[in-house]
Amino acid sequence: METGFENRELERTRKRVKEIRGFYINLSLYCIIIPILIAINLIFTPDFYWFFFSMAGWGTGLLFHAMAAFNFVPFLNRDWEERKLQQFMEEDRKTREKFMKNDNETHYSHGRPV
Repeated sequence: METGFENRELERTRKRVKEIRGFYINLSLYCIIIPILIAINLIFTPDFYWFFFSMAGWGTGLLFHAMAAFNFVPFLNRDWEERKLQQFMEEDRKTREKFMKNDNETHYSHGRPV
């Protein structure tokens, strides 16, 4: 029987594989469509090379997709997300404890309800 940790780990691994697969699909489409756009550009409007805009825009998106899929994000990566989650959970816990303490103090005076 799988534990909660194993389930989360399996889900995380599946998500990572899905991200990498999505990147490879994106890369494959880029390698197929950009040459088609280049051919269309050179055949129909050879005086203006507009395919560079498509190539640069999609290429930039592809670069960021690769960085995310292969965990190469030097800023705001998964470790950062995990640290932020822990920070916010700790802040929420402290706020709840403070609220509960204040709530108890306002309802009781010297051990008796007010």
